[in-house]
Amino acid sequence: MAHKNLTSAKGPSQRQLRVGELIRRILSEVLSRGDVHDPDLNRLYITVGEVQMSADLRVATVHVMPLGGGDVDGAIALLAKHQGELRHHVSKGMIIKHVPELRFRRDITYDQLDETRRLLGDERVRRDVENAKDDGDEA
Repeated sequence: MAHKNLTSAKGPSQRQLRVGELIRRILSEVLSRGDVHDPDLNRLYITVGEVQMSADLRVATVHVMPLGGGDVDGAIALLAKHQGELRHHVSKGMIIKHVPELRFRRDITYDQLDETRRLLGDERVRRDVENAKDDGDEA
């Protein structure tokens, strides 16, 4: 029987959002305290920007970025290497039937912010925004 992805049309459910936020907080605390048994990982300052949950809550996609944007691929590889230990910390921090698989991805939020700033700084875009404001005032 095929499972429907409930997030496709409506967006994530309140439960998915709550579980994702709880996992984000737990992972942030674990990483900031250096609770993982790997000195290479503990030397990194990793920001956990968002955790997106699958509809069945069995997969958590964790969006991460090392402070300063350092070696993102290296940080993700270290996190993936220690997924079991990180899942154990998640299981201790919450009551959930199945502890989700953790998949680590680059957090592109900062890249999107940089691109937005670049676009807003472009003279042509500023002119278009001003023209749109002027057109709205006349209505």
